Amino acid sequence: MSLKLKSSSISSFFLLFYTSSLFPLTCYFVMKDISIMIEWSILNLSSCNMSFAIILDPVSLSFSNVVCLISGCVMLFSSSYMSHDPFLKRFTWLVMLFVASMNLLVFIPSLPALLLGWDGLGIVSFALVIYYQNMKSLGAGMLTVLANRIGDVMILLSIGILVLQGHWLVNSMFDFYLSSMVAMTITIAAMTKSAQIPFSSWLPAAMAAPTPVSALVHSSTLVTAGVFLLIRFFPFLQTCYMFKPTLLIISVLTLLMAGIGANYENDLKKIIALSTLSQLGVMMMSLGMGMPYLALFHLYTHALFKALLFLCAGTIIHNSANTQDIRSMGMIFEQAPLTITCMNIANLSLCGAPFLSGFYSKDLILEISLFEPTNFLMVFLIFLATGMTAAYSLRLSFCSLWGSPKNIPLHAKHERDYYINYSTLTLSFAAIVAGFFLQNIFMNFNPSPFILPLMLKMMTIFVILLGLFFSSVLWDEDFFPKKMNMLKYFFTTMWFLAPISAQPLTHFSMSAGTALMKSIDQGWLEIVGGQGALKLMSSLSSQNQNLQMKSFNFFISFMVFAIFFMIYFIMLNS
Repeated sequence: MSLKLKSSSISSFFLLFYTSSLFPLTCYFVMKDISIMIEWSILNLSSCNMSFAIILDPVSLSFSNVVCLISGCVMLFSSSYMSHDPFLKRFTWLVMLFVASMNLLVFIPSLPALLLGWDGLGIVSFALVIYYQNMKSLGAGMLTVLANRIGDVMILLSIGILVLQGHWLVNSMFDFYLSSMVAMTITIAAMTKSAQIPFSSWLPAAMAAPTPVSALVHSSTLVTAGVFLLIRFFPFLQTCYMFKPTLLIISVLTLLMAGIGANYENDLKKIIALSTLSQLGVMMMSLGMGMPYLALFHLYTHALFKALLFLCAGTIIHNSANTQDIRSMGMIFEQAPLTITCMNIANLSLCGAPFLSGFYSKDLILEISLFEPTNFLMVFLIFLATGMTAAYSLRLSFCSLWGSPKNIPLHAKHERDYYINYSTLTLSFAAIVAGFFLQNIFMNFNPSPFILPLMLKMMTIFVILLGLFFSSVLWDEDFFPKKMNMLKYFFTTMWFLAPISAQPLTHFSMSAGTALMKSIDQGWLEIVGGQGALKLMSSLSSQNQNLQMKSFNFFISFMVFAIFFMIYFIMLNS
């Protein structure tokens, strides 16, 4: 296959060049622990200062590095995956806008300017989700954009409240009498972007986008924006009393819900989407336990192996006559060994297999959950969800990679595509090396050293093996019934979140809006407002006119009488 330069290849080259040139600078900033903030004061109004700030610190630089590395590989993959698309240039521009929005979000610590990147992510994600123009994509796009609008409104509210502080700089927040309100708005905004309960249903719906977009959205851009916002605000947020316990409960419930849902799901992309949701729960849980840098560490390692998982899934879908159902796949490892090797690396990393990148971050978070003073129920649910991760990963491999072939006889799977091979191999290398590299060289993520007994130390590995064991033993039709019952419906629809957040909420808001418009806008406001005032004034003026026309003689005689009376009064006084 000849390598022809397409718009996506050019953008991929640009992103990878940017990553490689930024990497030495990032290492320098990390080693020396430097933070530089550049601020441009635009407007001073009373005590309120409008400024545009840019922050260069280890967190923002490393985040930008990871985002652009993954975006470069995804764009390289798109050169093959989207090669037959007549609008490839438009797709490239949209993805580049997406990456630019994420970089804006990362480098700007001021809330009003941060809204540029935050809103940009929401708008461009809508354009990308509805890229394949059909009704299903439109429905998914509307659900995505409306869920994210809640977060945008919360950010706007926090900007309004923070006028009282006189500035909007994230790193200079302090405690004041409305700080709990600000903390609540920022937490809700982060929950909508990172799809925590009750805003989870848009994440699997966003799978209507092309696979390269899914790889980008679910690894390092849109869904991690909420986690990043909380990491940025963490010194301020942890001063609020209920922040950590609330976040811990919500994140563990999300983790559990996604883990159970993925075991019932049959759509390849949706299984990986639900696994993203459960890993976002792990990051939020880490924040709920007071470990922002550990959450960031897991964010980086997860971004690398999740992007790889999506690219491999995209290759499999492309080679299976665009089928996404894992029940109609099988024996793929014989036909596409390189893709399946990369996919297994990503899957093992997701489960937390030793010495892959996911192991270093996920294992540390689970060990600290045992070490930190927290609720026994929380710890039990965390480890249950971890077992679920291993179970659905094995189920995915059982069905599509190693199971008996269930596809049509006439099919061909080829791996001679250099675009796909280079992108998956780059990310595979990153998924193997990144965890060890980040833990040892990059940042001192580990909190104070702690010692666990051998039983607790081995608990994570034991739970993962138990999940694999139960997944292989319970693999029969009785455990996963074919017929739909209420319990299965409850688990497959994300605890009823999917049906509730689609039709009923839309119907309620639209019917409420129509009723308000009819009763207020076209009803009372017409009577009390302009139309009513016009009617009153015109009736008063017409009555006045009638009085003047009909009582003309009365007015003349009244005036003559008044003149005589005044003359008489003057003469009497003189």
